[in-house]
Order: sequence, then structure tokens, then C-alpha cells
Amino acid sequence: MNKIFFIAEIGINHNGDLNITKNLIDNAKMAGFDSVKFQKRDIDLVYSKKILDTPRESPWGNTTREQKEGLEFSFDQYQIIDDYCKLKKIEWFASAWDLNSLRFLDKFNLKYHKIASAMIVDQDFLMEVAKRKKHTFISTGMSTIDNIDKAVKIFEEAKCSYELMHCVSTYPMKVEDANLETINDLKKKYNCNVGYSGHESGLAVSYAASMFGISSLERHITLDRSMYGSDQSASIEKRGMVELISTINKMIKSIGTAKTGEILKEEVLIAKKLRAHLNLK
Repeated sequence: MNKIFFIAEIGINHNGDLNITKNLIDNAKMAGFDSVKFQKRDIDLVYSKKILDTPRESPWGNTTREQKEGLEFSFDQYQIIDDYCKLKKIEWFASAWDLNSLRFLDKFNLKYHKIASAMIVDQDFLMEVAKRKKHTFISTGMSTIDNIDKAVKIFEEAKCSYELMHCVSTYPMKVEDANLETINDLKKKYNCNVGYSGHESGLAVSYAASMFGISSLERHITLDRSMYGSDQSASIEKRGMVELISTINKMIKSIGTAKTGEILKEEVLIAKKLRAHLNLK
């Protein structure tokens, strides 16, 4: 079984705070994640003025606009993140939610793109991402077969490397909704690598997903699940991050190869001792 590419989804759990962000990056690196991921939005494109003007209490003010602005980092802040990730020797990338944000990410020398489940239905956007020729993770939450077919066709025609990520877009996801057999179905139908993007509480479903031969695993991370934010409850804290990767790596290592009827050299003396009473010749 191949090594899994582990993605720590910081998303918007940084709450607009670079110190929180750096702590999350530190935790992800320490736990063994290969990359951290963010979300980038031009809020005037993603949300209507009507929505942005609605009342909403948050740490940043009393309107939805103030809340959304509080969760978006500037270019200078992302430059600090870029420098910090280079210092810590961990990759970072982001899921853009609009074309302006995609162009914003072009300013950084990122290795990957991510199509959020919400964006898989925007074919013009997908074509723009595919033009960049960077390996792209495509989440399939809230998607029909037709949606996935069209996305795959766009990336294959553009000759852009990609992998699908089985995803259920509920927060937190119920265990009975995981339907991990979908991973095998996606592999068979599209003949491509398939990862898993999880929104569940706990680690059990992610452990199970790792046994389906996934190529990547993405989980939201947080410093504290009780912090402000809609994604915090579906996220894992530092201890869970360490347990997740350590356990999955042991699980994969334990699969090994078939050795039916073969006695390990370590077993020889033990067999002699435990079978001594049988007087075998």
C-alpha cells in the first residue's frame, strides 16, 4: 500500500490570527502532515451585498461582512505564512472560491490546488485551475456523477494531474453517512487516485478510509474545538493529529506481504519451547 499524503486543513480555523496559524502549522509539522491548507475568498464575489450586510455577532464586529473580512488574510499575511512554511519545511496551498482568489494564489509558488466541493460545479473555474497544470485535489461532496464526470473531463483534457477526494459535506459528518465504499467506486469508474476529505468527529472513519488504499487524507485541524468558528467541531486537536498519523502509518506497515506457511526466524526458538512437550522428531 502506498504512502498517504496527509493534508492538515487549517481552513478558516486560524480566526484571522497569525499566531494561531503558526501554532497550527507547528502542530501539523510535528504530527507528520505533509501539507497545510487554507481557504481563500474574495468576499464580494462569493457573497451578495444583502448577505454581507446582515447582522452577525462575531469577534470582529456586528455584520456578516465584518466576520468574513476578519477571516481573510492579506497578501502580506500570506507572505508571512509562506515564509513560515518554508522555514518549517512543510508545503501549503489553498482552495480558491473564486477567480480573483485563484489569481491571488498565483502570486505564490504553490505545488498544489484544491477544488472545494462547493466549486466542483463551476466548469469555467475548473478550466482556469486546470490551465495552471498543478496537481489538484478535487473534493466530491454535494456532487452528482454528472458533476464529477465533467470535472474529470476538464482536467484530463487539460492534461493536468489530479485526484478525487471522497467527501461528505456535513459538519460534523455522521459515521453512518461516510459510505467509504464510494472510494472504490470512484477508483473503478475514473481509474485515478482517490483520497478522503473527512468532516467527522473523531478518528475512526479516517482509520477505516486509510484501508481503502487512499492516496491522500485531509482533516480539519484546530487548537481547541471549543474555539469560535463553524468548522471547529469537525476538527481534530494536537493529540488527535498525532494519533491519526501515527496509527495509520502503523496500520499500513502492518499489512506487509502474504507469508502463508512461512515461519519467522523469531518464531523458531519459541516454537521449540512451546512444542517441547510434544516429543516431535
